[in-house]
Amino acid sequence: MDAIEPCYIRLHKSSELAERIEAAREILADCTLCPWHCHVNRHEGEKGICRVGDLPMVSSYGPHFGEERPLVGSQGSGTIFLSFCNLKCIFCQNYDISHLGEGREVSVEELGEMMLSLWRQGCHNINFVTPTHQVAQILSALPYAVEQGLDIPLVYNCGGYEEPATLRLLDGIFDIYMPDFKYGDSDTALRLSGAPRYVETAMEALKEMHRQVGDLVTDRRGVAVRGLLVRHLVLPGGLAGTRRVMEFIAREISPGTYVNVMDQYHPCFKASGYPPLNRRITDAEFAEAVAIAREEGIRRLDGITA
Repeated sequence: MDAIEPCYIRLHKSSELAERIEAAREILADCTLCPWHCHVNRHEGEKGICRVGDLPMVSSYGPHFGEERPLVGSQGSGTIFLSFCNLKCIFCQNYDISHLGEGREVSVEELGEMMLSLWRQGCHNINFVTPTHQVAQILSALPYAVEQGLDIPLVYNCGGYEEPATLRLLDGIFDIYMPDFKYGDSDTALRLSGAPRYVETAMEALKEMHRQVGDLVTDRRGVAVRGLLVRHLVLPGGLAGTRRVMEFIAREISPGTYVNVMDQYHPCFKASGYPPLNRRITDAEFAEAVAIAREEGIRRLDGITA
């Protein structure tokens, strides 16, 4: 299909985007942006679980060629790595950013300039990594970038632990949602990521995301323009609960959901103290996860054609 105008441009042309920004900024005064509901006043310097205040906090940004094929295309995904996270995964492969907070506070104008820089470099999209706790800051920076020509899709690249009310606030702003669905069991999620009710929360989040954007749609180049992509990292010893995850996606979201079953797990951060997370996954474990996805009816697997 031909390229389509990102949905946030239409909202900006009306007063709707400004109203969404105001609503998001108001939430920071008694923060409930994510499921933790910390109720801190981030405008006054109070910080909750995410440890981010009123301003955007960014680790790095640049064209990224290691993402899913529909995001990377030929020019790369314009990735902005936001500091900290609302999950506490003991095996996080970006723990220096998510746990240690590598990065710096920037103004909303600087964040807008980062978007524009990636757009000018020809990236196919603006890909916000761990945006959940910085939704208000992202939205606040968006008009600055739009008014200077930004016209590529926005990607919400998250851990799946999302507040439904916040997602509804984003309806018509993000063109592409790319959540992780990390676990099929909430007790495991609590133990390994510190997140109460992770499975139920992620399920509700994926339903809302799919309601907004539907299955993944690509242009004639195979580049994503709109829709849902789901990531699932295979963990050693079946800890990811792949069967339940894939069953839910196929039956309650769509069998046409674009899914990346990922094989790159390796022990990081505190994983060495939590067997079997102290080892890489085996070829057999990955093959089993792919087979499960197919058995449950998933038709679109990233990088797998046979």
